[in-house]
Amino acid sequence: MDSKKRVVIGVSGASGSLLGLECLKCLREAGAESHLVMSRGAEITAKQELGMDFDEFASYADVVYDNRNIGASIASGTFPIDGMVVAPCSMKTLAGIACGYSDNLLLRAADVQMKEQRRLVLMARETPFSPIHIDNMEKLCRVPGVMIMPPMLTFYNGPSTLQDMVHHMACKALASFGIECTGYKRWE
Repeated sequence: MDSKKRVVIGVSGASGSLLGLECLKCLREAGAESHLVMSRGAEITAKQELGMDFDEFASYADVVYDNRNIGASIASGTFPIDGMVVAPCSMKTLAGIACGYSDNLLLRAADVQMKEQRRLVLMARETPFSPIHIDNMEKLCRVPGVMIMPPMLTFYNGPSTLQDMVHHMACKALASFGIECTGYKRWE
């Protein structure tokens, strides 16, 4: 594999489709290659939250996959990829990942990251968490390479807009792959 970073961005149907979009934008700006897979719920949510149809959202990715195509390249551990971010990650998707229920490409790609012990960042989106959500997250945080990263508000970086907060979370997720995004304000 060449030195260019490759990251799968999975977008599930939880509220927060802007998180996935911002990850795609940051990857493009950093010169990394993005591979996008969206659930049907994510398509509906992106339309509702951002006014973007699938094609417009997908235009920010380098490679786009049909979530029904379980045989796509990102479903194989032999495909060279640095890892995956699921942004946002619904509790349904998180439960599927935690239980190894890979009935679509997004879930299968996440499963591949775990079996290959690659980085898998799950931007879990729900509040409050139920005991079942916590159990699923606890199970996953014990898997090598898995990082549970709910998109929590941060204030040390001096955000003045919602976009600043979203950008910070996207940068933080991608930093775990060694990808530096413009405008990422670290704690000093």
